[in-house]
Amino acid sequence: MRVLSAIVVLLVLLNASILQAGRDFYKILGVSKTASRKEIKKAYRKLAVKYHPDKNPDNSDAEQKFQDLSAAYEVLSDSEKRETYDRHGEEGLKNAGMHDASDVFSSFFGNGFGGGFHFGFGDDSGGGQREIPRGASIVVDLEVSLVELYTGDFIEVARYKPVAKPAPGTRQCNCRTEMRTHQLGPGRFQMSPEQVCEECPNVKFVTEEKILEIEIEPGMVDGHDYPFIAEGEPHVDGEPGDLTFHIIQMRHPVFEREGDDLYTNITISLLDALNGFSMDLVHLDGHKVHIEREKITWPGARIRKKGEGMPNYDNNNILGSLFITFDVDFPKGTLTEEERTAVKDVLKQKSKQTPYNGL
Repeated sequence: MRVLSAIVVLLVLLNASILQAGRDFYKILGVSKTASRKEIKKAYRKLAVKYHPDKNPDNSDAEQKFQDLSAAYEVLSDSEKRETYDRHGEEGLKNAGMHDASDVFSSFFGNGFGGGFHFGFGDDSGGGQREIPRGASIVVDLEVSLVELYTGDFIEVARYKPVAKPAPGTRQCNCRTEMRTHQLGPGRFQMSPEQVCEECPNVKFVTEEKILEIEIEPGMVDGHDYPFIAEGEPHVDGEPGDLTFHIIQMRHPVFEREGDDLYTNITISLLDALNGFSMDLVHLDGHKVHIEREKITWPGARIRKKGEGMPNYDNNNILGSLFITFDVDFPKGTLTEEERTAVKDVLKQKSKQTPYNGL
């Protein structure tokens, strides 16, 4: 009996210590304690879409999971909060000033879902309802390096957006034109258009800064559109427009991209062209591609390295090819008669000139 009582007390104390320690943010996001900021962002983005309450209206656990995910991401993506959490647990973050889950989520997706995700935040199916006015939608070019398109990355963009704030007084709103019937006399009526407005609380627009997170996924193509729902210009009597980032691929000094393939040129000396050579080409993510030639390399010769191109956007496990074209740097100046004779003896070639259309 005493043994059983001791076990019960031990379990109670263990449960109390777990509660005091708070939530395991690493477990919530499904990442290791050594996870990088990029890995944490990827994990949050994937799970936040899965457990968003609007996508799971009949799942009572989804909202709590969504809240936990947002709290975990906010802490682990901030170096100072993460250090405090690692030392003292969630208890140490009481005075850290945590944000609302919807604010954390909207930094990735706006007030809807960016990056191709979008599902309803209300019924706008029509049925004779009045069309809701919308603010202007915005399209912004976003230059992205080829390295970021190869490895994937997160880009933070500061958005200075007008936000409606309450102001004193009232204003006319939801103005619309309605047809009114007026009696002119016995049996005589006239219909005429008339503007009808409602009285709404007054508002003023105040510019606020908001940080938006844009995920550049490996293999994303030039011209890809990345939308943020409801992050465009506001409308005083309606809904804001959308904000879309138009991905522009920047020129790279070494590699050129065509689809999932990469192209580059390497200039070698005449000595290397004749004798062969060995070298390492540094790729976009820093790994080295070994190139070795034992036979003669002529100007314009091209080799293919399979699997060294860009990752495919739809399936990152599929990689394109890297095509390398060689240029030969011929020496300048003239040769002596003895050197000319030596070259002829080595090359064992006859003089040859053949015109052709090389285009």
